[in-house]
Amino acid sequence: MTVHTRVDDRLGEFALRPLDPDADAALLHRWVTDPKAAFWLMQDADVAGVAAEYRRIAEHPHHDAYLGSWRGEPAFLAERYDPARVELAGLYDAEHGDVGMHFLCAPTDAPVHGFTRAVITTVLDWLFADPATRRVVVEPDVRNTAVHALNAAVGFTVVGPIRKPEKEALLSICTRDQFLAATRKEVPA
Repeated sequence: MTVHTRVDDRLGEFALRPLDPDADAALLHRWVTDPKAAFWLMQDADVAGVAAEYRRIAEHPHHDAYLGSWRGEPAFLAERYDPARVELAGLYDAEHGDVGMHFLCAPTDAPVHGFTRAVITTVLDWLFADPATRRVVVEPDVRNTAVHALNAAVGFTVVGPIRKPEKEALLSICTRDQFLAATRKEVPA
């Protein structure tokens, strides 16, 4: 069941559907254990471990995961969570309407220029399609400079570093208006 679609002017259709922890585990295992997914922190996971982690997320009342497709083929993973209750609880000044987000693009031997930016734009478009979402909050590893640049390109503002149990993270926040301005869409009055 597709929950969101977005057509990129250059790359075509992107879509999101709820992740099936068991049926999608083998596919996700290839993605999260790829060397390029080192910041996902699942390098040593086996397929059963990946399935267990995504079952845990599926059962959590404040965290969920989605499989993204590009032109009908699985191509990325997106997670949505309540940052006041998951990941960032007690680590930042949460506001009503905050939504946390993670995303991961599938590894490929044939990178497509602009693909990752189209994915993050699709994920933010989906999150901001919910009128209750006021801000999207992310906490990537401070060493992940590629994602910091990508976040800035779609409207995120850096709040600053925060210490999480598993990493030193760079807390960043994007409002709806910042996202719309960065992606050159009309900002509603």
